[in-house]
This record gives sequence, structure tokens and C-alpha cells, in this order.
Amino acid sequence: MIESNEQNSAQVSDEALRKAEQYIEEEEGAINRIGGKLGVFLAVVAVLMSLFHLYAAYAIVPTQALRPLHVSMVLALCFLMFPIAKRYRHRIMWWDWLMAALAVAIVVYLLLGGDDFTDRNTLPNGWDIAFGSALILLVLEAMRRTIGWILPVISSCFLLYAFLGDYLPHPWTHRGYDLGRLVGFMYMTLEGIYGVAADVSSSLIILFTIFGAFLQFSGAGKFYIDFSFSAMGGKPAGAGRTVVLASFLLGGPSGSGVATTVTLGTVAWPMLAKVGYARNAAGGLLSAGGLGAIISPPVMGAAAFIIAEFLHISYLDVLLMAAIPTLLFYLALFFMVEIDVHKYGMHNVDIKRVDTVWNLTRRYWYHFLSLVSIIAFMLLGFSPVLSVFWATVVSFLTSFLRPETAMISRDLFRGKGRISEHLFNSPLIQALKAGSLGMLNVGATCAGAGIIVGVVTLTGLGLKFSGIVIDYAAGSLLLTAIYTALVVWIIGLAVPVTASYIICAVITAPALIKLGVPDFAAHMFIFYYAVLSEVSPPTALSPFAASAITGGDPYKTTMQCWKYTIPAFLVPFIFVLDPSGQGLLLMGSTKALAGADWWSIAAVTFTAASGIFALAIGFQGWLLDRVNALERTMLIVAGFALVYPDPVSTTLGFVLVAIALALYGWRRRMTVRTS
Repeated sequence: MIESNEQNSAQVSDEALRKAEQYIEEEEGAINRIGGKLGVFLAVVAVLMSLFHLYAAYAIVPTQALRPLHVSMVLALCFLMFPIAKRYRHRIMWWDWLMAALAVAIVVYLLLGGDDFTDRNTLPNGWDIAFGSALILLVLEAMRRTIGWILPVISSCFLLYAFLGDYLPHPWTHRGYDLGRLVGFMYMTLEGIYGVAADVSSSLIILFTIFGAFLQFSGAGKFYIDFSFSAMGGKPAGAGRTVVLASFLLGGPSGSGVATTVTLGTVAWPMLAKVGYARNAAGGLLSAGGLGAIISPPVMGAAAFIIAEFLHISYLDVLLMAAIPTLLFYLALFFMVEIDVHKYGMHNVDIKRVDTVWNLTRRYWYHFLSLVSIIAFMLLGFSPVLSVFWATVVSFLTSFLRPETAMISRDLFRGKGRISEHLFNSPLIQALKAGSLGMLNVGATCAGAGIIVGVVTLTGLGLKFSGIVIDYAAGSLLLTAIYTALVVWIIGLAVPVTASYIICAVITAPALIKLGVPDFAAHMFIFYYAVLSEVSPPTALSPFAASAITGGDPYKTTMQCWKYTIPAFLVPFIFVLDPSGQGLLLMGSTKALAGADWWSIAAVTFTAASGIFALAIGFQGWLLDRVNALERTMLIVAGFALVYPDPVSTTLGFVLVAIALALYGWRRRMTVRTS
């Protein structure tokens, strides 16, 4: 329905943008804006951090040095860039300098200790305990500054669990650990704070963040939006299709749901209003599109890199597993958009295009090259780290194909102006700076997650928890999957996607694996439900940011986002409940895919798409016109039946879809005859 003429001329106000920025800050932290010489110093530090990690991607930096150095840089910049409280915003206090210096001293002590340092991890000395305890406290404080109180509190609860094991009731009891043993494990080995999460953060996440920044500052983001507007505009469904396509193109390199939602929403909301989208429906679609950024190759969310490390597989295998579910996710959005045209009575609108699709592609084709180059390098046999390194180089070099996208002004090479001015203000330096600053919240989260993973590893909590879940589910795989999804969802209500995935991967994945689910399917199941935290209050940051732009109600916008996304998020049950469903993950690896049954993969993909189609109509309550209660109920039941990969359930689902569509068609014909 069209709300008003005022809405049709909707513009994104400065106040709306400020509110949207607040939601980005809730996800990424309220960063200081420092000017003058101090601002230059911080920019130089951030640039040097990016250059160091680019160097580490190409050269050989030992793991024992890279992880601690990375965590130290993240912590130091967190204390200098994020205030201890809002009233100290945009200035650096003496205690910030002290904590940043302590973060550096901790890693210097570690590196100077050499092999003797790691060898005494079971019997640390007084200085080891002092520095290790300080590191744990600094990590908790860095998390609090960047993402809020909840994850530091959860991490502290895990630490208490490690200390108080002797005092806990069965089955949670364990031997208990003193401060020295805990600090030795967390600080002096590669199992705690410097564990898998820190490894991924130091080798992949920061490099992909730098790559995304290079795309942004070379003008790729603007090109993707312009291309989507030109390709999809004009028809009644064009506005919605534009949002879906642009969110995929923008989200692929960014991996951030909130940032994608805000970037796209500022330009797409006026267009959505003109074609007839209500404020809450428009916000729901924008946030749903942004949510796809976290599950979309080639970058995906930070948790995707950790999946590869946990499973000891190539990141290319993770991209392979995400391919069909991502297509199904956007297929669900396309179904919803097409239904919206009829439901809201949308009309053609003249969407202002920057240029034709052909002209845009002819002039800026190289932005697509930057996007696919990562996968191309992986297919050529490069490691994920080297692939993103060379993709970044490709993005930098191709930017010079047109003067308006060049990351260094051509005047520098012509000898015009001062070199320092050209370099410091260049998109290249801005991208290097943004690459480091843009991942500080994720880096702090990964360090904090290392505390949780360390406690789980040390105490055996994961095996205990999985046994409890299986007992409650009475050995039923379906109930275990439902309980796991609920646990992931509940944890995701309070913490970001990356932390939610890491916590649940170590405490709930063993339950699914014990019941015969392959490890790759269990981890992808947990990953997809961790992503739901982006649309689940009180951390529904993507819908809240979208509502700030559209002027809608935050909670109604959240419910609209659920409506758009829930059909796709039932898909993970398919690849957990039956071996045939693993075809949606392309069997989990390139090696397994070589001998896969392609007819089975096609069949399960078609079944999943049919289930999404049925659920889309059922949840919308609309096809070409209103669907009555009986037809709607049958379609929703059919959708759930098609999600369960069992021959009887699948047959029931298809029969219900056929009956519901037949009844709907018969009722429409009768209505036409009598009118």
C-alpha cells in the first residue's frame, strides 16, 4: 500500500543518517575522530598495521610472532581509537596511552622470552602471570569498548567456570584450574587468546577488510549501486530487484550486514517509497538484503574464515559450501519482491539512472574483475591469504584504468604538487587506514573468543554440553538440531555473529556430529543461525539501522525482515537432517564434489527452492492477489515439509503445494467469472 504523497518524495534526512550511524557504531564501536598531529600519528599507525599484514601475507612471519603482534596492534589501537566512556569521546586520555603501552609491553615480553617462555606454560613464573593476567583484562576491556558489555561478561563467566569447577554440580563439575595454569594456557600457548580465532583474524579477516576498503575507495561500491539501478529499474518490481542485486554486489566484498544496509538504504529508500513500499516493509527488505552480505561469497562474514580453520579445510571449500544456500537466500528475496508488486499495488516509476548498463560496464568493467579475482586465484592454487593479497593488488592496479578511480592521483607521476600531499590524502592511504580501523571490533572479538575457546578446550565443556543436549533430545537428530538452533539464536541475541558462531561451534557442534552429521554441515548450520542475530532483538542492528533511514518502527521493521528472510533460514535443516541434503553444500569440498551425484544435488536444490516458494507465499499471504487462510496454511505446512529431506515428507510437501495452487487458481477463475 502507498502511504502518502509525502512518502513518495521521501528523502533521507541528516537526522536519519545520524541514527543509522549510531547503529553502525553499536556493531563496530564508537570510534574517536582525532584531528591535528595526533590524528596524523594514529593514521600512520593504522596504515603501518595494514602494511605489516600485507607483508605477512606475502613473506613468512612465524605464527608464534604473527598472532601476538596482531593482537597487540588491535588492542593498542582499540584503546587509542575507542574511548573508555562517551564523555571522553574524540580525545585520548592518559589511561588510554597506559593501556596501549601495556598491550605493546605484553607482546615484547612474550617475543623476548623465546622458546623458554612457551616451554614453561604449565608452570609460569610471577612475571608470566602478571603479564598474562593483564592481557586477559585488556582483552575484556577492548571488547567492552568496541562491542559493549555482554561478551566481556560472558567471557568472564567462562573464566569463573574454569576457576570453580570443583564447586559445580554434576554434570558440569571438573577439576578446576588455578590462575597460573589458566594464564599459562591463555597467554603462553597458541590455544587460548592466540588460538584459532586470532590466527584467522591476523591472516584472513584483516586482509579481506583491507581488500574491501580498496574496493570502496576505488569507487567499486558506487559502481555496484549504479549498475544495479540501471539493470533493474523501470518495472514495478525493479526497485525491490535493485535492492536485492545491489545488496549482493555490495555485501560480497564488505561482509557487514549493517554497513551494507545503511550504504544501500541511503540511496534506495526514496526509490522504494516512490513505487509504493511502506516504511516498515522497505526497511525489512533493506535489512534482509544487508543480512545476505554475511553469507555471500567471496568475503562473507568473519565467522566464515574461522569455519575453515576449525575444520582444517580450504576457504575455497567454505565458499563452495555457501554457493547454493546464498543463491537460495537471494531467490527467497526475489520471490518476496515479486509478491510485493501485487501485494502493495506497486506501479512503474522512472528511476534516475547514472548511465546505461552497457556504458557502465564498458567503462568500469574492472570492478567486476576485482570481485571475482579472489576465487580465480584460489582456483589457480593460491592459498586464501595469497589470493586476497593478489586480489588487492589487482584492485589497486586496475583502479588506474580511469582517472576518477585511481587510488593515487596521476598528478603525482606528472610531478605536479607535493608528493606528501598526494600520498597522504590519496584513496590508497585512506584504504590502508580503513582496513585496520575497520576490523578492530572483530579483532577484539576474536581475542575474547579465544578466552572462551580456551576454557572449553581446557575443561572439556563442549563434550559435556553436547551430551546434555543429546540427552534432552532423547537421541533425536531433529530435536537436537532444533535445540542447537535455539541455543545459537539465544546466544546470538546478545553477541555479534562472529562470537556467537565461535561459542556455539565449540559447545554445540559436537552434539550434531555425535549423531552422524558431518562436521562441515554442523558448522554451516551453526553459522547460518548465528547470522540470525543480526535480525533478532535486542541486537537487531540491521533492521534498526534500516528503520532509522526509512522512519519506520524498529520492531515492526524487524518483523518485516524476519518475513523476508525466514524462508531461506529454514534451509539449513535440509543439510543437517539427511545425507542427501548435503548436496546443498556441494558435499563440503571440491574433492567430494568430483564424485558427487549431480542429479541428487539438483533434486535437493529444486526441493529447497520449492519449499522457499511455498513459504514465501504463505508468509506473505499473497500471490497475484490475497491467498485465503486454508491455502496459506497448506503452503506453510508444505514449506516445512519440503525442508525435511525425507521421501514421505517431500512427497507430502509437493502434494500440498499442488493442491493449494489448484485451489487458488480455481478460486481466482470463479471470482473472474462472477465479476
